[in-house]
Amino acid sequence: MQKPKVIVIAGPTASGKTALSIALAKKINGEIISADSMQIYKYMDIGTAKPTKEEMSGIKHYLLDFVSPDERYSVADFKKDAENAIEEILKKGKTPIVVGGTGLYIDSLIYGIEYPDIKFDEDYRNSLEKIASLEGGLESLYEKAIKIDSNAVLKISRNDKKRIMRILEIYHATGKTKTELEIESRKNEVKYDYRVFVINMDREKLYERINKRVDIMIENGLIDEVKSILKRFDNFPTAMQGLGYKEVVDYLYGRYTKNEMIEKLKMETRRYAKRQLTWFRKDKSFTWIDGLDDMQNNIKIILEG
Repeated sequence: MQKPKVIVIAGPTASGKTALSIALAKKINGEIISADSMQIYKYMDIGTAKPTKEEMSGIKHYLLDFVSPDERYSVADFKKDAENAIEEILKKGKTPIVVGGTGLYIDSLIYGIEYPDIKFDEDYRNSLEKIASLEGGLESLYEKAIKIDSNAVLKISRNDKKRIMRILEIYHATGKTKTELEIESRKNEVKYDYRVFVINMDREKLYERINKRVDIMIENGLIDEVKSILKRFDNFPTAMQGLGYKEVVDYLYGRYTKNEMIEKLKMETRRYAKRQLTWFRKDKSFTWIDGLDDMQNNIKIILEG
C-alpha cells in the first residue's frame, strides 16, 4: 500500500521557507504544518518571524501560536501534534507541507522517532535549574551532557539550556542516553512518504538577509514585545531563553547597550543558521534547492521530486 506523500521544506533561518511554502500550498491545494520550535509560542511574534495573516494568504497553518511561553513542549509533543495535523489535512484531500528549521522536530517525523513516556523527576529538574542559574553553571551542565551523550550535544549550542537539561533528564530518568533511545525507536516504520527539500543560499547573501531581518525586527517593536512578555508572567518563561529573546532580555537588564544587543543578535542568528545547514547536510537523501533561484523553478523541482 502506497504511503501518503508529505512535503517537507527545511533550511536555515531567513532563507525564504515561509514564502516558498505558501506559494507551493496555493499551487497544490496544500496546508502548512510549522516545524519551528519558537513559533509555537503565544505572544512571541516578532522575534520568531511568525508569518502574519497577510503573509499566510488564506492558507491554513498548524502548530503556530498555541503554547504559553511558560509551558514545556517537547519533541514528543510536536511529533504527536504534527502527525495529527497531517491526518487532518489528508482527510480533507489536501497535501501536508511541513515547514521549518528545527532539525529535531523534522527528524522526529521523517525518521519515525518514538519517544517513550518518561516520568521526569521534578526535584532533579529543579536542581538543574538551580545550577544553570549560577555563574558558569550552564557551562558545567553542558560539559556533563558531553560526557553522557556527546552525539546529542553536538546538535545543540552551548547556551541551549532547555535541550542540555533534557539530555541530562532523559539519562537520569531512564539510564539510557537520548541517542540510544532514538536509535532504538528508528526501527519503527515511518508512516508517510516524506519528501525533504532543503533551501541553501550563498552564505554572504544569507547573512545579509539575517542582518536585515534583525533590523526589521527591532523596527517592528521586538524590544516592546519582550517587555510585554516579561510583564505578563510572574516567573521568567523558559521560552525567553530562545534566540532573539535572551539577547533583548540581557539588554533590558543592562548587560548590553542597544547597539551591542543588535550586533549580538545578528551574530548569534548567523551562527544558528550555520548550525542548521550543518544539521541538514548529514542526510544525503535530501534534495537541496537554491533560495536565490526563481520561486516557480523551485516549486517545479519540489513537484517533480
